[in-house]
Amino acid sequence: MRGLDVKMAQARIVLSLLTMLSLYIDPTTAGGLFNLTPSVLVILLLHLLYSTSFYHAIRREVISPLSPISNALDLIFAGLIAFFAEGQTSPAFVFFLYAIIAAGIRPGWRDTIVVTFLSVVTYSTAIELAHEMNGQFMMRAAYLAISGYLIGFVGQQRAFFENEMRKLEIRSQRQTIARSLHDGYVQALAGVNLRLGTSRELIARGQVEEAANALEELQSGVAREYDEVRTYLRSLAGIDQKVRRSAPLASGANPIFQIDAMYNGTAQVGEHLLQIMLEGLRNAQRHANADKVIVSLIETNEMTLLKIDDNGVGFTDADKAPWSIVSRVKELGGNMTLSEIEGSTSLTIELPHN
Repeated sequence: MRGLDVKMAQARIVLSLLTMLSLYIDPTTAGGLFNLTPSVLVILLLHLLYSTSFYHAIRREVISPLSPISNALDLIFAGLIAFFAEGQTSPAFVFFLYAIIAAGIRPGWRDTIVVTFLSVVTYSTAIELAHEMNGQFMMRAAYLAISGYLIGFVGQQRAFFENEMRKLEIRSQRQTIARSLHDGYVQALAGVNLRLGTSRELIARGQVEEAANALEELQSGVAREYDEVRTYLRSLAGIDQKVRRSAPLASGANPIFQIDAMYNGTAQVGEHLLQIMLEGLRNAQRHANADKVIVSLIETNEMTLLKIDDNGVGFTDADKAPWSIVSRVKELGGNMTLSEIEGSTSLTIELPHN
């Protein structure tokens, strides 16, 4: 939704510029053709300054796009324009309409109804207090109320249908994934099970050489299936597909594993930490040919610090940032740094306390 918030901020700037242009060429304004009264000009310039500043603040994530301050300022500027520029061709209605739309782009009725009510009250008051205004202009407030209702209703229906479409899309994706797993990898596991049974029979009959050949073929087949599963998972995660082919674990690829951990936190974060440790150990064992893997988990007053060090060959370009670990760190709101020195690799993860 942040992209939509930025677009709405851009629309506010365009609204300000187009309003100045429309009043500049409007022959019915108090100043006459190609003239703006000083009060209206000051209000529009202030609105342009507010619009530009707010746009840059949203892009830099300095403030919340749906800050109550922005809603209040939209209403204030709309009321000032209604008071100082109300007439047969006043642009105030558009400003109030923008304030309602800015509140209605989010799901739910509450914000839209509140802003609509305040807009109607502000518009009615401005019309009542404006010079030389009479009752014929009061219907504009009624039309504004109708417009606010329609915007809120359409916004709510849009959110409902988007939610339904999202559910259908998720259901379709789940069915596709389940079908792929069933037709491909589950069948492959069934084949592995059968070939293991065959190998056991060969060993039981004393045909050791035949059993060894069968197990070697099976090991190669498992490695191929591993690569296919890994490629498929990376495609689901949207990761670059340049994946190196995985060789079977070398004989004796069993590094020393040292862990020094002290953790006192929630089970949810603890589960993520354990999965990160396991993935780090597997990467070092399978890909790094490491002799030793050291894991340390330290808690400070500010953060939880997890380090995984090994003396292996490091990461390839395709594996420079282990995507499964990166996704978990991102979900926990942490930072990850990877440093490689000749003969060693260090993965450091900093997680803030929640």
